[in-house]
Amino acid sequence: MGEDNRLTAVVALAQGMAAAHGSREAWRAAAAGACRALGGSFAALSVWERERSRLRVLVNVGERAEDEDEFPDEESYPVHQFPEITEFLHERWAGGGEPNAWVETAEGPAAGGRPGYVHQRVAALRRRGRGSCVVAPIVLHGRAWGELYVARPTGASVFARADADFATVLASVVAAGIAQTERLEEARRLAFTDALTGLANRRAVDLRLDEAVERHRTDGTVVSLVVCDLNGLKRVNDTQGHAVGDRLLERFGSVLSLCGAMLPGALAARLGGDEFCLLAVGPAADEVVQAARELCRRAAELELGDGVACGVASTEDPIGPVRSARRLFRLADAAQYRAKALHADRPVVAGREGVDDPVVRLADTPAPSAPAERRRFRGRHT
Repeated sequence: MGEDNRLTAVVALAQGMAAAHGSREAWRAAAAGACRALGGSFAALSVWERERSRLRVLVNVGERAEDEDEFPDEESYPVHQFPEITEFLHERWAGGGEPNAWVETAEGPAAGGRPGYVHQRVAALRRRGRGSCVVAPIVLHGRAWGELYVARPTGASVFARADADFATVLASVVAAGIAQTERLEEARRLAFTDALTGLANRRAVDLRLDEAVERHRTDGTVVSLVVCDLNGLKRVNDTQGHAVGDRLLERFGSVLSLCGAMLPGALAARLGGDEFCLLAVGPAADEVVQAARELCRRAAELELGDGVACGVASTEDPIGPVRSARRLFRLADAAQYRAKALHADRPVVAGREGVDDPVVRLADTPAPSAPAERRRFRGRHT
C-alpha cells in the first residue's frame, strides 16, 4: 500500500470512530478500519483487564470462525498464555522500549524453548485457517489498554515488518478514538445523571418516556410511571441542615433504585428537589404497583423523613388513550397529589376508582379551571 493510500486509510479509520455512537460502534469501527487498512480478512479489538490478568475480546469483524461472535459475551484469554505479551509489557516497554506491533505466522518457530511447544496465538492461527497476524498494543493515558489484532488467511501474503510499523500507527489512532469516545460517554452520562443521588435526571426521563410512549402507540407496549414526593425534606433541612437533607435524598434514592430492580429495565430518577420517579416499560401494571408498595414500605422505615407520597399511572389501567408522554406524566402526578392529600401509606393508582376516577378527572381538567392542581409540568411536558 502506497503512502497516499495509507494516509487515506488512517483518515478513514479516524473518521469512522468519530462518527460512531457509543463504545460498541467505536470498537467495530476501529477493528474494521484497521482490517481494511492492513488488507486483512479478520480483525479483533481486545482490552487488557489487569485486575483479572486476562485479555478480553470486545469485537470481532471480518471472516469470523464459528467460535467468534461479533460482540462476544465472554471471550477472554489469560495473559500468562501469551508469553509475547508478558515479554512486551514487562521487559521491552518497562525497559524503555516503544509499544511497537509485531507479526506472528502460522509457520512461526516454537516459543518458550521447549520442543513441540507452540504458543496460543500461533496455535489459534492454525486452528482457524489463518496464515499470519499483526498485533499492535493500544496505549491509553500512558498505560497498556489492550491490543489491535489483524489477520490474513492461509495462502495470502504474510504480514511484513512495514505492516507492523503501520499497525503501530493505526493503534495510536485507535487509542485517540477510544479516549474521545470515553470522554463523550462520560459527558453524556453526566448530562443525564443527578449529581447527588447518581440516579437518572429529568432530561433522561423525558427522553426515555417519549420513546416508551411511542412504542406503546406502535405496538401496545405497557408503559407505567411512578411519581414520588419525599415527605419531610423541608423539615429536615430547616431543623437539621441541608447536609442531613441531602443524606435523606441519597438514602431514598438507594431505596428507589432497589425497588426499581424489581422491574426489569426500569429507570429510577430524581426529577428535582424532593421529587422522584420510576419508569417501567414492559412489566404489567400490577407488578409496578407492587414495586411502588414496597417503595412506600421501605421509605416509611427510613430514619429521616416522613415516608413518601406515591402515584402510579399505567397504560394497562383504564385511564383512556395515552397519546403523549405529557398525559401519562399528568396522570401519575395527579395520583401522587391525591396520595399526599390523603396521607396515604400506599400508592394511589390512576384509573382504579371506578368510572369517575378522581385522579383521571384531575389530570384531564384543563389547567386554567383547575386551581387545585399544584404542579407546573416543566421541560418538554409544559
